[in-house]
Amino acid sequence: MKKWLLYLVSFVVIGSVLGGCGTGEESSEKAATNDKQTEQQSGDQAATEKNEEMVTITISKDKETEYIDEKKIPIEDGAVLIDVMEDNFAIETDYDGGFITSIEGVAPKKDEQKAWMVFVNGEMASKGVKDIKLSPGDNVSFDLQAWE
Repeated sequence: MKKWLLYLVSFVVIGSVLGGCGTGEESSEKAATNDKQTEQQSGDQAATEKNEEMVTITISKDKETEYIDEKKIPIEDGAVLIDVMEDNFAIETDYDGGFITSIEGVAPKKDEQKAWMVFVNGEMASKGVKDIKLSPGDNVSFDLQAWE
């Protein structure tokens, strides 16, 4: 009787172990496939969202006759221009950070009557860079030009 009980318990244990392994492998494979599909969908969605949440910043001189740099930068709606510039370009500002005095090492020469003019979507900015809030799709231009 003990031998028969030992065989029965062994059979149940072996069956459970083998059954659990098979189910685990199938579940693991299905989970891995589902994870890959979810990652790909998330990646595709993130790429689409990133393309929609970009601003283009162009740096030039003398009414855009000389281009210095241009970058497409991901932002969140309401991002402040000075923060975006500090994160993506080497800049210097005036004493209160309202106006940029140098971008990527380019600045007006001493006693030269030039300054960085800022244009957002083709319109000259009416406030300083620390007060300009950006929206996805904005085109921002900085042009070092003579005062007029």
